[in-house]
Amino acid sequence: MIIFLYGKDTYRSHQNLKKIVKHYKKVHKSGLNLRFFDFKEDTFEGFKDEFRIQPMFGERKLMILKNAFSNKDFKKRFLDLREDFVKSNNIILFYEKGKVLEKDSLFVFLRKNGKCQQFEPLERGKLKAWIEREFKKHGVEIDSEAKDLLLDYVGNDLWRLSNEIKKLFLFKKGRIEKRDVKKLVRAKIETDIFRTIDALAKKQKKKALSLIHEHLKRGDSPLYILAMINFQFRNILMIKERLQSANSIQIRELSRELNLHPFVVKKTLQLAENFSFEELKNIYQKLFEIDLKIKTGQIEPEMAIDLLIAEI
Repeated sequence: MIIFLYGKDTYRSHQNLKKIVKHYKKVHKSGLNLRFFDFKEDTFEGFKDEFRIQPMFGERKLMILKNAFSNKDFKKRFLDLREDFVKSNNIILFYEKGKVLEKDSLFVFLRKNGKCQQFEPLERGKLKAWIEREFKKHGVEIDSEAKDLLLDYVGNDLWRLSNEIKKLFLFKKGRIEKRDVKKLVRAKIETDIFRTIDALAKKQKKKALSLIHEHLKRGDSPLYILAMINFQFRNILMIKERLQSANSIQIRELSRELNLHPFVVKKTLQLAENFSFEELKNIYQKLFEIDLKIKTGQIEPEMAIDLLIAEI
């Protein structure tokens, strides 16, 4: 049997891998036929030798293969002997964290001959349901406003969400409220950049400066803050161009085209409506000029942020 776990959502793929290993250990008590290979270091020869050894106690082997797609020698030699692996009674599990090309010959083989599970980032509705389930596992509830704020702060990073959920249910039993999230969870800088740009669109420069300086007080890099502002305005400008050239825009289609999460596209669309195309071009030009001044030592990054917000 061949199993293939892959996708951008490495948290859920990793959890699924753990479930498979746990179930295997429950069925095969000895634990002597579980093997791990990482092809950043291991070789096909080592895998082949282990594959050909008969498992002990009449059990099935579970062979977990990581980073197979980055090892050209492994891929070629594995595919050369593909029939042996397909016919085997043992379990060969491919686990990939990185990007996998669908045209890759190994990918095509696994999709055709294996039990495949792709784990893509969850959309906001499914994320909310996931958060609820995680809290319920520990006998804790979370109200709707707290859930929304937690998602705004953390986004769809399940690794971090899992840690923040643990922090919250250890802090308080019963019901998690919005104030608990505000107290314990630090907002991702990307979230505040959205809020900063929204404030700028509404001509609320004092609020925008306040949001930025909160991050500076926490020790966040001013260069990173500027990079995030630049990134968000670039996305807004691209989406504004699409709005001008199309009668309607499908969020999912735009998400695939720009390689952005649908939630980010939705938020950016809302921001784009608050700026004219000319305003966005002028802002983008200012960002270019400020970046040049910083790199040539004409201005300090913190001052550059204040100047940028003052001129928008």
